[in-house]
Amino acid sequence: MNRLVKTVLLAGAAWGALSASAVAQEASAEPQASTIDDVVVTARRREETLKDVPVAVSAFSSEQLEQKGAADITELTRSAPSLTLQAARGSNSTLISFIRGVGQQDPLWGFEPGVGLYMDDVYIARPQAAVLDIFDIQRIEILRGPQGTLYGRNTIGGAIKYVTKRIDADEPEGQIRASYGSFNQRDVVASAELPFNEKFGISAAVARYLRDGYGTNLNTGNEHYNKDVTAARISAEWTPTDNLFFRLAGDIVQDDSNARHGHRELAPSPASVYDTNAGAGDANRVEAKGLSLTGEWNVNDWLTLKSVTAYRDGRTRGNIDFDNLPAPILDIPARYDDDQLSQEFQAVFGGDRWSGVAGVYYLDATASGAFDTVLGLANLTTLTAGSVDTKSYAIFGDFSYDLTDALSLSVGGRWTHDEKTGTVFRQQYLGIRSPSFGNSAAVPFGAPRTNYTATREFEKFTPRVSVSYKLSPDLTTYVSWGQGFKSGGFDMRGDAVLYPDTVKGYEPETVETWEIGLKGSLFDNRFNFATAIYDSSYEDQQITTQYPAGATVASVVDNVGSSSIRGWEFEGRLRVSDNLSLNGMLSYTDAQFDQFLAYIPTGPLNANCPTLPGCIVDVSDKRDFQNTPEWTGSISATYTHWMANGSSIAFIPSASYRGDYQLFETANPVLDQDAFWMFDASLVWTSADDRLTVGLHGKNLSDEEYRVGGYVFPGALFGDSLIGYYGAPQTVTATVGLKF
Repeated sequence: MNRLVKTVLLAGAAWGALSASAVAQEASAEPQASTIDDVVVTARRREETLKDVPVAVSAFSSEQLEQKGAADITELTRSAPSLTLQAARGSNSTLISFIRGVGQQDPLWGFEPGVGLYMDDVYIARPQAAVLDIFDIQRIEILRGPQGTLYGRNTIGGAIKYVTKRIDADEPEGQIRASYGSFNQRDVVASAELPFNEKFGISAAVARYLRDGYGTNLNTGNEHYNKDVTAARISAEWTPTDNLFFRLAGDIVQDDSNARHGHRELAPSPASVYDTNAGAGDANRVEAKGLSLTGEWNVNDWLTLKSVTAYRDGRTRGNIDFDNLPAPILDIPARYDDDQLSQEFQAVFGGDRWSGVAGVYYLDATASGAFDTVLGLANLTTLTAGSVDTKSYAIFGDFSYDLTDALSLSVGGRWTHDEKTGTVFRQQYLGIRSPSFGNSAAVPFGAPRTNYTATREFEKFTPRVSVSYKLSPDLTTYVSWGQGFKSGGFDMRGDAVLYPDTVKGYEPETVETWEIGLKGSLFDNRFNFATAIYDSSYEDQQITTQYPAGATVASVVDNVGSSSIRGWEFEGRLRVSDNLSLNGMLSYTDAQFDQFLAYIPTGPLNANCPTLPGCIVDVSDKRDFQNTPEWTGSISATYTHWMANGSSIAFIPSASYRGDYQLFETANPVLDQDAFWMFDASLVWTSADDRLTVGLHGKNLSDEEYRVGGYVFPGALFGDSLIGYYGAPQTVTATVGLKF
């Protein structure tokens, strides 16, 4: 209750400060100050202005992101409230995402995200290759809180919508952007739109990203934290009649960056946090590709039918050296494979006082893989392999009705049925690496530790209700309540010898969220803002714990009990004058475990548990949320000066703050990240005809060293592995863009 009161008081203070600020600005604002254009989003599957949507959503246009020199979606962490987006430990392109403390901590095959990622209307089920580079987009939307009534799968924490451009040119046009920067960065992005006539056109975009490493593998001499990525998209659009539209789109991403082994935090430790002495190998390859067909039929003035058919698959081949030393003390060679086929039908409808969306969704996906846990000091390797087949069916809908000109009611729901079949195999071998990873001489050591195939079904109905009220044509307040659901599954690392119940799998998790929001514009549309408080109850949260166990590494997926997440968010944009605009955001998150029922093995980690193989213990007083700082914030300014010849130059400085946070639920004073500031700045010149741009972008100008991931495997047999992964250092990039 104290935490709820604290959050409400903070929100009340924010509302009060907002009102006071509004009065002050109205009194002092220059009469000639420009207005801010309304931002159109499709957060509720239909076009609406951002300030009218009763959902906590942030939107970033392609122009905004290009002006700031944003390279990929992880940079949105600096601009959106309550958001964590970062590359997974050991990876250049695997995405770890959290919104309001809800997300996915484990990118292994078979585990599913709590934040749904959508490219256009296609759900991307796996995090590999999901650190999407920003090119050829229209906008990116970040939806916070459960979104199951609007999106088909796994959005209990929120959703990220990556919206690509559609063809809107009357004649062929294109653009090219080239960049050169620190660490020999060389980027080229080219795109073109080719409308053959009023009914048919083709668009294409290709991007090539190259950069030397921030550090070096001192053992092999190869680059470490380098980038070698190729990405491309192509689409064909056909409009046979005014009421029909079809789009066939394909995309591919290929990441050949070297493996990221991290930095050994204990001696012997390289001087630079970007260097390593890893001996597991630097080869790494990630590839993801997809094909989608979208059809839209405007049946009449109030009904549009839509179909989205998509297929995606991906392959990952890589190595992670957990000990960061030349010898194979704790090495993990791995491979992942996945594919998914999805079909969604939507009906979008609307009249004078009502609107909504209803749909059905189907997903048939397989995620599989294998990895070795190599313990060189014991001459022992544990092979873990398996797969999860998922068939998911969902029916969802969201309906809004204007009870009066000011008062609106929205009611929605989603029914989900998942069927999962998991296969897990775990076998130890005498030798360095198993036969699956090149050592045909390895000898099986005992019987398989895990060897089972099991099927489970999960089903849930999750509703959502919201009421919004227009205080004025420019101000809307809303109250919403909703539930989110993510199905259970099987632990792909589960060791049935150490934890026999692993064959039963783990249960679903749910989130129930209350939210109160206020959004709109003030001062004749010169100040746009959105603020909200929320209160979430998180039940049966799925958390993976890995720990040393004898001569192997064991894993347990616990449904840990319950937790409470409460917070406040604010974001706004003020147009001070024709030349100057300010953007800012601030968020507060109070996330606490109320109950954390963890499996703890017998032995030094739990001396009070004498019986084999272990005990279930409530350790909520010793656990905290990972990747969830209490405070985050940012502020940026855009000052634009127009030259006499019509060209313009814009200066965009920004500062972002991220409070201290843990990398795992269990605190670790060496790995846990202290609070820090990040400072960026951009200088962009644009020609009078908007065809030529020249930019200079500085990132992390204070050269802050901050951790985004880590591993902890103590003990001499594991090389006292304490590994940290770091965000990018200070960089400066020059960019030239040409439209033709």
